[in-house]
Amino acid sequence: MERLAYVGAAIHDGARLHENRVLLVSDGVVEGIAEAVPEGYARRDLKGDTLCPGFVDLQVNGGGGVMFDGGADVGTLRTIAAAHRRTGTVGLLPTLITDRPEASAAAVETVARAVAEGVPGILGLHLEGPHLSQARKGAHDPGLIRPIGAADMEILLGAAARLPNLMLTVAAETVTPEQITRLDAAGVIVSLGHSDAGYDACRAAFAAGARCTTHLYNAMSGLGHREPGLVGATLDGAGAAGLIADAIHVHPAAIRIAMRARPEGLFLVTDAMAPVGSEIAEFTLNGRRILRRDGRLTLADGTLAGADLTMPRAIAVMTGEVGTDPGTAIAMATGRPAALLRDRRGAGRLVGAPLSRVVRLAADYSAAAPLSEAGAAISR
Repeated sequence: MERLAYVGAAIHDGARLHENRVLLVSDGVVEGIAEAVPEGYARRDLKGDTLCPGFVDLQVNGGGGVMFDGGADVGTLRTIAAAHRRTGTVGLLPTLITDRPEASAAAVETVARAVAEGVPGILGLHLEGPHLSQARKGAHDPGLIRPIGAADMEILLGAAARLPNLMLTVAAETVTPEQITRLDAAGVIVSLGHSDAGYDACRAAFAAGARCTTHLYNAMSGLGHREPGLVGATLDGAGAAGLIADAIHVHPAAIRIAMRARPEGLFLVTDAMAPVGSEIAEFTLNGRRILRRDGRLTLADGTLAGADLTMPRAIAVMTGEVGTDPGTAIAMATGRPAALLRDRRGAGRLVGAPLSRVVRLAADYSAAAPLSEAGAAISR
């Protein structure tokens, strides 16, 4: 039996940060956190970095130079998952944005095959649309947005039965509370986003079973003093909420306000597109050209189209520009998003995890790599 003791690093268990502790690993599996190195363990000194569970990202559109769309195959998912794994994300939901019904059906089939084949990192599927608000469409194709219908419900319920996790972003005004309740009962993680609905409609959707908000602040009704909108409904204590913490999609001051309102309810997503883990300067999205410039991804008219962001970079923004304590920021990338999943598949926890799902996060939080590959360069 090989017994290793990792010393010199802070240790995050998915919920909180432990200083001056030792991570114990037996035969490639995390055994626990100790105060000192027990007899019989070989020491490994990490010199000031942080060990934590691999990151969990519930909104990943692409990576490694490719996008997840209706034409994607299992090989595409392998490429995307591998690109994000190099930066410490070991569990993700490939995300299909608004598309045709046949593309959604194909995405379900592809993810089901990837799960059956054991593709590392694939935890299920996130369908971001097409049941969204035209008024808050963002980069989604307006010609493909539509209300949810009976046929859509059957596809979604069937997908929920086949996949370990299915997340669905809808606008509160395009679905009924009864539909949300039915989806929630089937295990679908219903999230509100790309919505122009008012506070009362959003609160009714949360009461019906919606569990979170997709990329808080972006593409939704804002906080007004007479109409608080979806932002207000979320900050007033309804559901969890994902944040794109790149200091582009949301100003650090707005993140600080959200953190004060919902200190336990926020988690990080990257909303990453094809460029992550690659050198490409542009790509296409539903036939439209997306440009990569100065950390931004935009349509030709300047509309933001996803993010050029990794999870370590999001943690660095949270700890640096936002001023969040490291323990909370890391929890927002590990245990918190994992807790939303119907089937965590071991994601977001440290004790009991194989070494391949433990991440070494650099001391400045801006880069990470799987601990089992610590000999390789830590990726940004």
